Amino acid sequence: MTRLTQILFAAVVIALGSASAPAQENQGTAEQRAACTPDAFRLCSAYIPDPSGVEACLRQRKSNLSEACKAVFDQASTGSARGR
Repeated sequence: MTRLTQILFAAVVIALGSASAPAQENQGTAEQRAACTPDAFRLCSAYIPDPSGVEACLRQRKSNLSEACKAVFDQASTGSARGR
């Protein structure tokens, strides 16, 4: 399960990053990964290890996300809108 956890962390990190941001900015914080990892396993395990699939799945199921993970996606949306 450790290998699967590592893959999921990588998927969530990539999913939370913006496609146009430099690679260094694509890394979610440990807190962001911790907030969304359980939701990714619970709701989107079929898409692991595809980071794009995990992100799309989590976004499509936003109403089912934990409050902590919803906040991560809300923060990412707000942050990317400010940067444009």
